[in-house]
Formats: sequence, C-alpha cells, structure tokens
Amino acid sequence: MSLSVPIGVSVWPRPDAANDVDEVLRLATQAQRTGVRSVWFGQKFDLDALTLAAVVGLAVPEIGVGTSVVPINPRHPLVVASQAQTAQAASGGRFRLGIGLGAPPLESAAFGIREDKPVRRLREYLIALRQAIEDGTVDVQGERVYARPPIPTTVHGGSDIPLLVAAMGPQALRATGESADGVLPYLAGPRTLESHIVPTLQQARPANPVRPLQVVAGVVAIVTDRAEQVRETAAHALAFYEQFDSYRAVLDREGVAHAVDVALIGDEDHVTRGLQTYVDAGATELLIHQTDLAGEDDQLRTWKLLAELTA
Repeated sequence: MSLSVPIGVSVWPRPDAANDVDEVLRLATQAQRTGVRSVWFGQKFDLDALTLAAVVGLAVPEIGVGTSVVPINPRHPLVVASQAQTAQAASGGRFRLGIGLGAPPLESAAFGIREDKPVRRLREYLIALRQAIEDGTVDVQGERVYARPPIPTTVHGGSDIPLLVAAMGPQALRATGESADGVLPYLAGPRTLESHIVPTLQQARPANPVRPLQVVAGVVAIVTDRAEQVRETAAHALAFYEQFDSYRAVLDREGVAHAVDVALIGDEDHVTRGLQTYVDAGATELLIHQTDLAGEDDQLRTWKLLAELTA
C-alpha cells in the first residue's frame, strides 16, 4: 500500500550518545538506507538545527533535510538566510527551511524577550528571507524587522529554498498562505487540518504562487506491539505541549483533551489507517515525530513501514 505522499521523520540523538552529531549522522544514514525520504531537525537550546541540516545534507546522499522548526524571534532573518543557503548548497538542493513563532514562555525565560506583535514580525521576516535568498539584496525597514545589508547575501548553490512555517492560528496561517510556500503544523489532527488549516491557507494564497502549497503535517506515530505501555510514555512526553496556547487551541479544535489523543500508536495497520486520514484531510506530506519513544527496535519498525508507504 502507498499513501501517495512523501513521508519524513524527525531525528534527534539518544540521551546516551557519546557525540550528538555523530549520533544524528548515524540515524540519518539508517533512515536513508531504510527508505525514508527526508529527515528533519528541531531547534532547542543545544544542537543547531540549521547546522545539522547542512552536515547531514552533505554527508548522507539523496535524503532530503529540513528544519522543523527554527524559532524566529531570537534570530535575525539575515543570519537565518545565510545558514539556510549554506545548508541548501551543502545538500545539493535538498533543503527546506521551516520556521516558527516560538513559545513565548520559553523565549522569555531563556532570552528575556517577548514579541508582542508576532504575526507582524512573521510577515516582515518572510519578506526579508525571500529577498535575501532569492534576490541577494534586502531592503526591509519594518515595524518589527530591519534588514539592509550593504553587501550581497547570495550563496551560490544555495537558492530555491522552500519556506515553511509552523503556523496554526488564523492570522499566522493567513500570513503563511500569502508569503510562504507551506505549513508545518504539529499535533493538529485531521479534522483541524481539513476544516481550519488547509482552507485558511488556500484562501490566502496569491493567484500565481511561486511553488505549489506544501502541507507537511506533523504526526506522532509509533509502530509497536506494546501500545498501552508506549502510549503512557508518549502521554508524559507530549504533555509538555499542552501548556502552550497554540497547541492547546488545535487540540481543542480537534475535540481532544490531551496531545497523546492524536498520536498513532499500535501495529502497522493501525498506524497506516491513521496516516491515511491526514492525507484525506489535505496533507501533501507527512512528518513523523517521536518515533524513538519506544526504543530503537520499534523506531526501525516504524521507519520500515513509512518507507513502504512511500514506495
């Protein structure tokens, strides 16, 4: 059976790794050999996601690489544009840049900042990124973003980067539809995807977009014979997201109380049926998260299924 859409996985080193970058390279290589189409890296406070994308893109042939996601508030768009173009050149054109509005409580605690006009910043940020990557010159003097580099921003071999946004609220979705190439929603179930995310994006799209709309749905999925045990583990891991307004809003739209309620945990048939509902709801691609929660054996089992579903 095939789901007729590409499927990628989020990759992160195991806690007991001796060298985190070596571990990511090992996992990315294993994913590629298994048949997984792409690997994605999230930005936390340790490893740099854009650097990982460049390293993996250079070292592991054929597999796509992306960030899911890089928060924009602590990072100037010119810095992100330089890193993104470097990753694109290193990977030979297999990179996609995913950015996000970030989590205000975390950014306030870590950086001492709080963006009071996040959607305005997102709009101006996307304009600056587009100009830096596609034009090589930037002139943005906005309310939340200022970018006027006196020398070119071009990285040869680093252009043509799809821009994706982890947008889920109405205003952010409209800004994404107008100025980005697609969306990276996480923990948004199929009902929310079909009734809210996809139509809001489509309504905001320009008449002649640069690229077809990419709806890369982030789904927690684990193939295992220990469904109840793994579900309990996942419930603890995913409860972290329930404190943030953006995730709470999409869970409420989906009609579920907890993030684990949208996770797909079970045998191959159960996970396949669940993933099909996202495709039916309008996902053009699937990005599978948390595949390591049940251990390495079940992670590999999950990856093998995903490879079969994209064959």
